[in-house]
Amino acid sequence: MYQPARLFDNSSFREQNIIMQVTLLKSKLLRAEVTDRALHYEGSLAIDAALMEQIGLVPYEKILVANIANGERLETYAIEAPKGSHTISLNGAAAHKGELGDLLVIMSFAQLDEEEAKTWKPKVLVLADGNKRVVRADNVLVADGVYA
Repeated sequence: MYQPARLFDNSSFREQNIIMQVTLLKSKLLRAEVTDRALHYEGSLAIDAALMEQIGLVPYEKILVANIANGERLETYAIEAPKGSHTISLNGAAAHKGELGDLLVIMSFAQLDEEEAKTWKPKVLVLADGNKRVVRADNVLVADGVYA
């Protein structure tokens, strides 16, 4: 059975039970191609809803985006683009962080206790051909027919 870490409170030397949590990768879209940029949009990154479903990303979830082409990184939130549209759109200020055709790594994270972390596996899709093809799916139950 899981035993929480035991620490001492410096002010009163009372023993406390602390459950440690770690932040791990929850989901990732690798080599997602920028298909649109909308500078005069309120913000965020629009992602094809089918891709979001496949990796367990929910609307408005915080994401970290890394641009493979120029090394830029940004934090924003995900919004759904129409299902089957293959859209990855940099919106608002994020539109300055990439060009059409740039490849991105889109990541979300989860906090888990140490026991859960031992067996955790993120959901990962590796994309190709303008986000129209999944070339590899790690820990995704249904990767074929994403756009069916």
